[in-house]
Amino acid sequence: MPVSRAGFARRARSKTATLIGTLVSAGALLLTSTGPAVAAPPPADQPVKPGQAWMGAGTRLEQPHASDSGGVLGPLETSGVQGIDVSHWQGAINWSSVKGAGIDFAYIKATEGTSFKDSRFGTNYTDAYNAGLVRGAYHFARPNASNGATQANYFASNGGAWSRDNKTLPGVLDIEHNPSGAMCYGLSTTQMRTWINDFYTTYKARTSRDVVIYTTASWWNTCTGNWTGMSAKAPLWIAHWGVSSPNVPNGFPTWTFWQYTATGRVGGVAGDVDRNKFNGSITRLVALANNTA
Repeated sequence: MPVSRAGFARRARSKTATLIGTLVSAGALLLTSTGPAVAAPPPADQPVKPGQAWMGAGTRLEQPHASDSGGVLGPLETSGVQGIDVSHWQGAINWSSVKGAGIDFAYIKATEGTSFKDSRFGTNYTDAYNAGLVRGAYHFARPNASNGATQANYFASNGGAWSRDNKTLPGVLDIEHNPSGAMCYGLSTTQMRTWINDFYTTYKARTSRDVVIYTTASWWNTCTGNWTGMSAKAPLWIAHWGVSSPNVPNGFPTWTFWQYTATGRVGGVAGDVDRNKFNGSITRLVALANNTA
């Protein structure tokens, strides 16, 4: 019996629908097996909402060209003791692969302001430790949200604590260009000095450690008025991308850590990741961790 055009069309549509359904199912299975894609942080021309900042979120406003171009100039930066810093923006990280890629240390976002905890801190902090990295926590400062003592207490109680175990670095105060508004968060230079000193004093009282300060030369010199008050107390982590040697803020003798690019690549991390260098040997890094330096 001859097949009618209508019957043929129905069967053709049925086969097409089956094929589409199979492809959709396969795609869903693939997404399930690989996990959700890593979310991209907001572009530099949009403000970063409180709770969503990361180390370098404000720095990219000062150094946009280095941020866009990658900033790794050659073997000078990638030699020596290498590290990364991460937050929830990196998504799931294979820390064993990170260690295998030659990374010795990592700083992981713990807190921001007075009420924000990074959603991946606990997993990253534990997994980095288990993979054999020397790791520490950082706090993204929001000086317009509360005083320095309040934020230091919040940090120390939510990931910023310290113990002498060969693998825990002192906590970091990430204080940089405001990614959500006025560069200096609406504080005068005197007010900013007080804020930083209160954070430092409270953190040391809670942990016995000098907090590491992450900043840029431009931000520090502008917003603290070339303050030298931290130079003999806090190790400096300088952010200066795409250069062969970083500029150090007035008052600091040298840098301890150097964030030299915001668009590095490391095995075990999907997409861009901040890359850093320690100013010394691995033995000195462990000594810093154990407070024997």
